[in-house]
Amino acid sequence: MNEKNETEEFLGMKRELEFQKVEIETLRAELLLYKKENVNQNDQKQKRAGELLIANKELAVQANEKRKRAEEVIAANEELDFQKDEKQKRADELLIANKKVALEYYQKQKQADELLSAKKELATHKNKKQQWVDELLVISRELALQYHKMQKQDDELMVLHKELALQYDAKKELASELAMAYTELMKSEESLTNHIGGLENMIFMISHQVRQPIALILGISNLLEDSADYSSDELKKIVGYLKPSALKLDSFTKELTMFMQSIDGRESEENNFIK
Repeated sequence: MNEKNETEEFLGMKRELEFQKVEIETLRAELLLYKKENVNQNDQKQKRAGELLIANKELAVQANEKRKRAEEVIAANEELDFQKDEKQKRADELLIANKKVALEYYQKQKQADELLSAKKELATHKNKKQQWVDELLVISRELALQYHKMQKQDDELMVLHKELALQYDAKKELASELAMAYTELMKSEESLTNHIGGLENMIFMISHQVRQPIALILGISNLLEDSADYSSDELKKIVGYLKPSALKLDSFTKELTMFMQSIDGRESEENNFIK
């Protein structure tokens, strides 16, 4: 009877040692996982830092290009304003010249009237009459030439006004394109920041919620491999340790899937909004 009790006590101590061994293996596996996670996290952080550096450089290049283009637009606007002032000045000079020609035309018309009056008064003087007629013909030709010149100046003035209108429309279109490009750049930068934040949250969830159930499952697997003479109650107890870990992994997988879908949904909405 004593030998049987001693045997049972020995077997119980052996099982206790086995359980302690399992716990040690579990702790050892958890430590190894923790070390691997630290290494992976460091690699991910370095990779993420490199990606952020490349993204910042790209954004800086785009900002410099936009600023350069804005400076070119400003220079073009100043040039257009200068040309507009010059053409306006020329238009004013043409208007003054037209007024002067009109005044000369009025004076010469008055002079023609006076010549006609003199022609009537000097009807008896045939030679003088012919002279006045010749003068009237010369004046009429000169007036006709001045009229054509004035018409040509009016046509040039209309062309200048049309050219100024086209240049003004081009300047407005260029300014609108610059504003749209700047808005798109700001939205792209915000989308990149949100995406990186989502990835960091996902990595945090993986590293803190997966480690414990995986370590426990590994320890139980080692326990089952090391010994095969467990009773049914002990096997139920071991399975009882295994099931919560599996449920935790299943729950975390669902949470991770929902989280990734939420990230994809936000990115799709942001892309559609930008488009």
